[in-house]
Amino acid sequence: MPIITLPDGTKKNFDAPVTVAEVAASIGAGLAKAAIAGQVDGKLVDTFSVINHDATLRIITDKDAEGLEVIRHSTAHLLAHAVKTLFPSVQVTIGPVIENGFYYDFSFERPFSPEDLVLIEEKMRELSEAQYAVSRKVVTRDQAVEFFKELGEDYKVKIIQDIPADETLTIYQQGDFADLCRGPHVPNTGMLKAFKLTKISGAYWRGDANNEMLQRIYGTAWKDKKTLEEYLKNLEEAEKRDHRKLAKTMDLFHIQEEAPGMIFWHPNGWVIYSAIKNYIASRIAEHGYQEVTTPQIVDLELWKKSGHWGNFNDEMFTLEADDRQFAVKPMNCPCHIQIFKQGLRSYRDLPLRLAEFGSLHRNELSGAMHGLMRVRQLVQDDAHIFCTDDQLQEEASNFIRLLMDVYKDFGFNEVTVRLATRPEKRLGSDELWDNAENALAEALRNTGLAFDIRPGEGAFYGPKIEFHLKDCLGRMWQCGTLQLDYAMPSRLEAYYIAEDSSKKTPVMLHRAILGSLERFMGILLEHYAGKMPLWLAPVQAVVMNITDKQANFVEEVTQELKKQGVRAKSDLRNEKIGFKIREHTIEHVPYLLVVGDREVESRTLSVRTQEGRDLGAMPVDKYIELVRAEIARRGRIE
Repeated sequence: MPIITLPDGTKKNFDAPVTVAEVAASIGAGLAKAAIAGQVDGKLVDTFSVINHDATLRIITDKDAEGLEVIRHSTAHLLAHAVKTLFPSVQVTIGPVIENGFYYDFSFERPFSPEDLVLIEEKMRELSEAQYAVSRKVVTRDQAVEFFKELGEDYKVKIIQDIPADETLTIYQQGDFADLCRGPHVPNTGMLKAFKLTKISGAYWRGDANNEMLQRIYGTAWKDKKTLEEYLKNLEEAEKRDHRKLAKTMDLFHIQEEAPGMIFWHPNGWVIYSAIKNYIASRIAEHGYQEVTTPQIVDLELWKKSGHWGNFNDEMFTLEADDRQFAVKPMNCPCHIQIFKQGLRSYRDLPLRLAEFGSLHRNELSGAMHGLMRVRQLVQDDAHIFCTDDQLQEEASNFIRLLMDVYKDFGFNEVTVRLATRPEKRLGSDELWDNAENALAEALRNTGLAFDIRPGEGAFYGPKIEFHLKDCLGRMWQCGTLQLDYAMPSRLEAYYIAEDSSKKTPVMLHRAILGSLERFMGILLEHYAGKMPLWLAPVQAVVMNITDKQANFVEEVTQELKKQGVRAKSDLRNEKIGFKIREHTIEHVPYLLVVGDREVESRTLSVRTQEGRDLGAMPVDKYIELVRAEIARRGRIE
């Protein structure tokens, strides 16, 4: 008879096999009502799952992250249930959980309309209120094929036919709707109360542009209506902060069809971009990195040896020249190994830290590209550290400390750290992966950072630490990475002469603080709603006259500010001062400097901020001191 061990160590004995729901009920009626799923011996299961052996059990409720994921997955099924009820001829495909919500892809003879979205959401609420019990049936692959053939679900049949014949599958049923799914799901549809459908888009079947176009309905789901309303409010605020809209207002960049996924930087945008890049270059130089540049186009054989071609070829651009095949580099790492291999390296040369702001190209799907956030041409603040096993801990710890300090300069103080471990498709032996994962975990402990484990989410060549920034709307952005790699240096025959005169393969650390500079700039723009910290603002001050009589003094002040390193410009247009102030406020210029007759006479500036604060009149040199002090603080809160 099973003995169930709870998270607090309490043991409960049962005389017969017991379900997760029954264990919850034995603890209390409140927990039984709140139970969404269970975690048995570390595996998520339905509340109706039977436990027939001694096991550990955690009851999952909507207070748990796993509970929220189950809610969202179940709401995706609720969406498909509603669509099939309203439009019986629809074909269903897949409906996974995504960040903050879910989506489901459908095949339908006509486009869904915004009015359809309203009807579908109303039907979802009806199905929720009906409180349909959710059940699970275990079937063979052939049984599943026959089941969905009878329902006329051709896409489901195609999905199942690609699954190995000996694999056991599960079908979940609620009311008259059934779907192929691993689960788990909520016990009944009545537990799904806080959801909202958000948009409709196109999506190719299986993500392949050569396949038919499906219709994707997106939605969001939360544990309660209050949390949903807070999220929708943030979503509305995020729309206002969309970096693509800000780019137009601030004249930063544009993208056009002739170069999809590639950025045309305007002067204002390039100022911000360059400020970010120059700052990172100066910080890593302080930490012993040497900057290099490597070719854009490299023979395909190198990418095959490195493992990129076998794992990454769908995202690589290729070309032919001189009867040879080349690839446009998607990453810098194999090229940095080529620099390491020039000349004989000794253990005394290590650690060697090579950095490159190299232009990379990745063949992203056209539907996946999104302003600066997802592009085909990008630059990373990329670097690789070649070191010995003995140096590994110190190098990793020093990088982590540098990264956390840099984030503070950009105004990010909340960082979530995750250790992503070996994926199914990978290079190297299990022993190498054991060593690599343990080394990164120890480096995090050395720096005192708490971290979560993300099984199976590492790179194909090694485990990685991910650093996720939290912005002012509570959104998480994965930017920095630290990836440990024993495999690639070995595959590309890199070695150094050890102290005992033997040849040894160096440990290679792939690391980035910001990741893609383009994406990071998009994150910054949305985080600050375009009101960039002074050190990043493309124009830091505008000097404006009230009448033509002050024009000479305005030009004199503007030139002095430029001489002192302030990015200033003058506005001598024949417009009212109120109009000028409004216009430059919309452009998010941090300081608006007004000059009238009184200011000319006293040789001062009337200083206003973009938020509308009046700092009063001050001499030019005092204003320059104020600007320098603010720039020195960067994005740090006082």
